[in-house]
Amino acid sequence: QVQLVESGGGSVQAGGSLRLSCGASGYTVGTRGMAWFRQAPGEEREGVAAIDARGSTEYADSVKGRFTISKDKAKNTLYLQMNSLKPEDTAVYYCTASAVLLSPPLLVPGPYNYWGQGTQVTVSS
Repeated sequence: QVQLVESGGGSVQAGGSLRLSCGASGYTVGTRGMAWFRQAPGEEREGVAAIDARGSTEYADSVKGRFTISKDKAKNTLYLQMNSLKPEDTAVYYCTASAVLLSPPLLVPGPYNYWGQGTQVTVSS
C-alpha cells in the first residue's frame, strides 16, 4: 500500500521561504514520476513542479525561478523548496506519484495514481 505524507507547510510572510517534504512508504522515490500540485479555495488543482526518473524537471510558469523540486533516494523523500513566496502561492499543496514510468515530467493530474493528504501553505502580504 502506497502512502505519501507531506510536511513542512505553514504560514510565512511574502518573500519568505518554506521547504515541503513528501515521505513515501510502499513506493520508491525516483523510480517513476512524482510531482507537487496545489489547490487554492475555489480553484482547480494545478501542477506546480514535476520530476521524472531521470531527474528531469518541469515547472509551472508562475513558480519558475522560485521553486525547486528534488528527491532524496536515500531518505525516500520528495522535496519542494519554495523561495520568494507570494500571497498567490497560498494553497493546499499535494504530493503525488505515478505507478508507471513517466517521461518527460508532467504537470497534469491524470497520470498520477497516488496522492498525499496535502499540507497548507499560507503566504501573507
